[in-house]
Amino acid sequence: RRKFINVFAGGDVGINYGREGDNLPSPKQVIDFLTKNFSNKIGLIRIYDANIEILEALSGTNLVVTIGVPNEAINYVASSQDAADKWVQDHIITYVRKGVRFRYLCVGNEVIPGILATCVEPAIMNLHNSVRKAGYDFIFVTTAVAANVLGTSYPPSQGQFAPDVADVMSSITHCLYSLGSPLLINVYPYYALVEDPVHIPFEYALFTSRTPIRDGHLEYYNLFDAMVDAFVAAMVRVVQREDVKLVVSETGWPTDGRIGYAITDYARTYNNKLREHAIVSGRTPRKADINLEVYIFAMFNEDLKTPEEEKNFGTFYPNFTEKYPLWR
Repeated sequence: RRKFINVFAGGDVGINYGREGDNLPSPKQVIDFLTKNFSNKIGLIRIYDANIEILEALSGTNLVVTIGVPNEAINYVASSQDAADKWVQDHIITYVRKGVRFRYLCVGNEVIPGILATCVEPAIMNLHNSVRKAGYDFIFVTTAVAANVLGTSYPPSQGQFAPDVADVMSSITHCLYSLGSPLLINVYPYYALVEDPVHIPFEYALFTSRTPIRDGHLEYYNLFDAMVDAFVAAMVRVVQREDVKLVVSETGWPTDGRIGYAITDYARTYNNKLREHAIVSGRTPRKADINLEVYIFAMFNEDLKTPEEEKNFGTFYPNFTEKYPLWR
């Protein structure tokens, strides 16, 4: 009996480029490094706003870009179709014509739950209409949420949205499903571990466990897959279909901060094994067809971020040397 080999398996791994630091190189230096010195090692990049300096630097490169509508602009693009058209004209159409390869247009980052939560869906719809009117069927509009939108995440098959956001997340899930857009999720086994070290084994968080945790007929060897599949379950519960789409827009491990957890050895292990898992396997136990697309947080340490713990997730120093072997 011949063994079936899935030639379509495998995902891709990109990087989050945040700029909340006072010691960072210029956007042009960063993009030049990624496209010239570090050519072809990192093909996907996520930026959190529509900074003109970054967009100019990205023009004419091969980097595939996830661009954020900053939280402070969400109300504006949600307010009317004209407002969304203007934003898209200024930040998307102008730069598509200059050769920027946009893939996702992300409305805010982790604004659900919060005062902007009800603005997200109208913003998504207006922006979707804007990019489709421009003829861009290759740009998908979405939003990014953190694990706190889930009320239940264990076991993964029981994943469901938390009561305080259930209505808005259900509506957004239906919306994204109808548009063919993935939900962007920020998944951090590190935070799950430090919040519950009694019940979560270190090895399970670091991709080094040899013993699976069972959930029905599925076996989980790492917390990352379990967290992703909890989101899958929550979305499937809403749309009653298995073919939901997800992208892991943030994940990573800090090299400094909490004693005993945030150290370089663990960051190196987690990010390397995550990258290998995404590229080689490209799937989770529940979703064989997910083709994992993962963005590691982050390019640099960002010393102006709060809280303190978020400052040390960088994988490069400001002089572009790697903190530890990862990307080559």
